[in-house]
Amino acid sequence: MTADVTALDSVTKRLDEYRPYPFELETVRLDFRLDPKQTEVRARMAFSPKLPAATLHLDGEELDLVSISLDGRRLLRDEYKTSATGLTIFAASLPEQPFTLETVVRIAPETNTALEGLYMSNGMYCTQCEAEGFRKITYYPDRPDVMAKFHVTITGDAPVLLSNGDLVAQENGYAEWIDPWPKPAYLFALVAGDLIAHSGTFTTMSGREVALNIWVRKGDEDRCEFALEALKRSMQWDEEVYGREYDLDIFNIVAVDDFNMGAMENKGLNIFNSKWVLASPETATDADYERIEGIIAHEYFHNWTGNRITCRDWFQLCLKEGLTVYRDQCFTRDTRLGPVKRIDDVIMLRARQFREDRGPLAHPPRPDHYKEINNFYTATVYEKGAEIVGMLRTLVGETGYRQALDLYFERHDGQACTIEDWLKVFEDSSGRDLSQFKRWYTDAGTPVLRVSEHYKDGVFTLRFEQETKPTPGQPQKRPRHIPITVGLLCPDGDERAPSRVLEMTEAKQEFTFEDLPQRPVASILRGFSAPVSLERNIAPGELAFLLAEDTDPFNRWEAGRQLAQEALVAMAQGKAAQPDYAVALGKLITDESAEPAFRALCLRLPSEDGIAQSLHDRGLTPDPDAIHAAREALATDLARNHEAALAEIYDAMAVPGPYSPDPGPAGQRALRLAAAGLLNRIDGGQRAQALFESATNMTESLGALSLLVQAGADEDALAAFRERWKGDRLVMDKWFMTQLAACPPEIAVERAEELTEDPLFTWKTPNRFRALMAGLSGNHAGFHGKDGAGYRFYADWLIRLDPVNPQVAARMSTAFETWKRYDAERQAIVRNALERISATQGLSRDLSEMTARLLA
Repeated sequence: MTADVTALDSVTKRLDEYRPYPFELETVRLDFRLDPKQTEVRARMAFSPKLPAATLHLDGEELDLVSISLDGRRLLRDEYKTSATGLTIFAASLPEQPFTLETVVRIAPETNTALEGLYMSNGMYCTQCEAEGFRKITYYPDRPDVMAKFHVTITGDAPVLLSNGDLVAQENGYAEWIDPWPKPAYLFALVAGDLIAHSGTFTTMSGREVALNIWVRKGDEDRCEFALEALKRSMQWDEEVYGREYDLDIFNIVAVDDFNMGAMENKGLNIFNSKWVLASPETATDADYERIEGIIAHEYFHNWTGNRITCRDWFQLCLKEGLTVYRDQCFTRDTRLGPVKRIDDVIMLRARQFREDRGPLAHPPRPDHYKEINNFYTATVYEKGAEIVGMLRTLVGETGYRQALDLYFERHDGQACTIEDWLKVFEDSSGRDLSQFKRWYTDAGTPVLRVSEHYKDGVFTLRFEQETKPTPGQPQKRPRHIPITVGLLCPDGDERAPSRVLEMTEAKQEFTFEDLPQRPVASILRGFSAPVSLERNIAPGELAFLLAEDTDPFNRWEAGRQLAQEALVAMAQGKAAQPDYAVALGKLITDESAEPAFRALCLRLPSEDGIAQSLHDRGLTPDPDAIHAAREALATDLARNHEAALAEIYDAMAVPGPYSPDPGPAGQRALRLAAAGLLNRIDGGQRAQALFESATNMTESLGALSLLVQAGADEDALAAFRERWKGDRLVMDKWFMTQLAACPPEIAVERAEELTEDPLFTWKTPNRFRALMAGLSGNHAGFHGKDGAGYRFYADWLIRLDPVNPQVAARMSTAFETWKRYDAERQAIVRNALERISATQGLSRDLSEMTARLLA
């Protein structure tokens, strides 16, 4: 029978209303009979009551219930009820002792365009169950604190049938998998299709041999080697750094084209978006290679921080995600250029999470309420969650951190835990009181850290003041525990003393340094030791000194960024910029002792969105057109002032020989393209055209194409690129995004409209939709055009996508999160667009919640 048609539950869920599940679920037997239109799922669940006279509720959505029985007895219709959100068996029908419940349901993977639960991607069956997709497969207690051992059989005509755990039986059209480790339903996975494995092995530290497979569609098998080697490096690093050994005999990764996320850590069967698995020099950029390695590591590291130890409820999502992001960041720092990786991480944090903290979507890393959990897979949960782990490590030190993590794994293996459990292991292992530090998890917003300096009679004093502005639902903010790493430089550039960690716990606090014969130059917040916004009245000359002399790579880069930002803020207001940045940059670009990748970062001007936020923070209304003009003007001035040096860099950084994604040559290519990006303003695109024609790898080909688009000399190049790569779906995603992100803002919306008419714009494919829409919203002045065309276009497409894929539509709606910082005319247009989305008949709960929060 079909579930009763009622409105899906949209009641706000609250952390303080958590209650343990009243039944223990010990084992689950799932039998799948695959069919595109009518897959049958038989579930046998062994329950034990934990509370007397408890009602048994199982989550379920879009399921056709065929039968239900308890201990072999078919239940009568008055012994249970179904709704649009689940199945309830009344307490009077349940025995007081352990029992087995069996259900049979039918689902239609072929029509599941939301890509949650069991769906089809180009003829392949695939699942995505995090956060609450398993309830679209069968009736089940779909919550992370219910952990059980899974035994799965799959019958179907696909040649490859995969699930979690170890393979115990296989024949034509049949496979049987047993996962010996208890797991919540969100970690369940099934894949079935015509796939080819790129295989290898890994020997663990205890001597066990693990079979490794990267499963892909035919034709993609020659682009898997890098992913396989990245997996091996991840497994070895986790053993060496965290002492964590893999615990099954097989580890499978599957590349899927239609996927709402980047990847998923299902136990023993990671499912990946194809773009984060497949790589070759011809089709993947240096950035793709680094991101693939990082995501492979991230999902593998979840085996312990997410799978073996999971979260008690979805409010604790940052427990697994923040920690695992921190682990994958450290892995990349260890395997690549650590300082450059740290700067990249902070750039992303500021662009995504700081922006989130400042707007209507601000929320704590551990929220205390939500309506739709899919809307909380955010930069705050992931990136800020990682920063919090990094601060803990700073506070307790390297040894203390390892001791705390060892205790965490020992104490909580096999459990579903909370932030309180996590902090308790640090308190118990270090003896620290972390009650104030916990505010990083419970309070939203980015603290503003103001500093003033005073020097007299050999004593140097730093006076700090912290303030966190009100955020939705949290008007009052208490002081946080902020680790501030500080170094002192002598006027000749020598380090006065080793870096010192200052622990700020009050709203106002000062720290002194004695026995200093000269006033030092303070290098504050080294390594970005806390996710705060630092406000410091510092002279341009002192910033130039830090850019040239600071021994901390992050603060050296940060000094250059601040000089550039001050110049751009002035220019965006029609004022003249101070020359300090151009002079300081000239010294840096000729500093051959600095890594090319670092110099490339220093040549990258602050983003237009970042300049807009800086103006807004100063109480000014940003003008996107003026910001764009200022940035273009500064880039042109830099190119003219340093043309000879930039040209020399461009020639010197050409990488001979075969392509390698290793940090060295990748850094050279980054610096070469950064130099070309400035020179592009004055050479009419000549270098870009020559590079486009001679490029032997995607990094240079796409980089040159972007510069040609920027210069308005792109028509032939775009056509040639499309003709060559029209058969490669991942490369074409780059084609769609690049021409919108880089094109002159006055034509961005018109070009976006044209691209939606391109036969290759398969808008129901998440990667293609994201590529086009992110390209447009990333074109700051184009998206925020005064006529509002960008806003209306974007809203139209969110409305169109929502019935097909609510998750992607909701996540893409965050392009509107900064709308209140612009002028009244733009605000009125955005408000109208959001209200139009909100009033759409049948709007999903995902997008409905997001528009309500954006409008609040």
